Amino acid sequence: MAVSSLIEAWVSDLVRVLEGKTVAVSDVRIGVFYTATLLSNGYTGVAFTPRGLTDTVCCPRSASAAPPAGHLAGQDAWRLADYALSPVPLRRAVGVAVLNALSAMAMAERGIPGGRLVPGMDALEAAEVQADDRVAMVGGFLPFIKALKGRVQALWVVDKHPEALKEDELALWRGPEQAAETLSQASVVLITGSALVEGGIDSLLESARNARRTILAGPTASPWAPPFFERGVDVLGGIRVLDGPRILQVVGEGGSGYFFQDGAEKVCIIKES
Repeated sequence: MAVSSLIEAWVSDLVRVLEGKTVAVSDVRIGVFYTATLLSNGYTGVAFTPRGLTDTVCCPRSASAAPPAGHLAGQDAWRLADYALSPVPLRRAVGVAVLNALSAMAMAERGIPGGRLVPGMDALEAAEVQADDRVAMVGGFLPFIKALKGRVQALWVVDKHPEALKEDELALWRGPEQAAETLSQASVVLITGSALVEGGIDSLLESARNARRTILAGPTASPWAPPFFERGVDVLGGIRVLDGPRILQVVGEGGSGYFFQDGAEKVCIIKES
C-alpha cells in the first residue's frame, strides 16, 4: 500500500475528524504575499502565495490551469481543499488556505490531540535552541537569522535566493540542491510553512528525521496537528485568526504577515512527549 503524502494525510484526517460536514467557502482572496479563505461558518485560513511563477501569462492555456476566478466563493470547502494536491501553485495556495480554515474548525471542535496550544509564543522560542545546536533553516527567516547568528555551533540557510541574505550572512547560504545533506546534519530544523504550497515538504521532513527538534513556522503553518506530529514535526509556529474579515482585507490589499496583528495572534502548537 502506497504511503500517502503529508497533504493527503492532512485532508484525510480532517474528513475523519469533521465527519465530512458540509461547509462552503464564502470568500477567497489571492493577494501578493498571502492567500486567504473564509468559510461560511466564520473560520478563516491563510497560505503563502507563490511568487516568481512562470505560468502566469494572460492566455487561455494558463487561465484554464489557474483557480477559476469569479467562481471560487460559494463552492464546497472540501472541493477547494483538494486544490492543495494540484500541480498548479496558485491552486495549491487556495487549497492550503482552505485546509487551514478547516483545521481551525477542527481544533475548535476537537482540541489538539497529542499537543498543546501556547498563545503569543514565537516559533523560535518554542524551538528551544541551545548554544551547541546545529541549526538548519529552510527559508530565510531574517529575525531568526539575526537571533541565532554567532550564538549556535552552526547555522545554515537553505533558500533559492541568496540575495535575501546580507553580505556578511552569505556564508550561511545553501542552495535547494543541498537541502537533504544540510538538514541531515542539523540538530534543529526550521522549515517555512510555505513549503506546504511550494512543495517538497515530505522530502524535507524525511531529511530532518534525525533532528532533535523540527519546527514548521509562519502563518501558513497553522494546520490540524496530528498528521504533522506523526511525520516528525515537533512545533507548529503559526497563527490563530481572530478577525477573519480583517485578515481578508489585509491580504486583498497586498499585505504581508507583518500586517496580520490586527486580525490574528501568533500561536505555537507543541507536540507533547
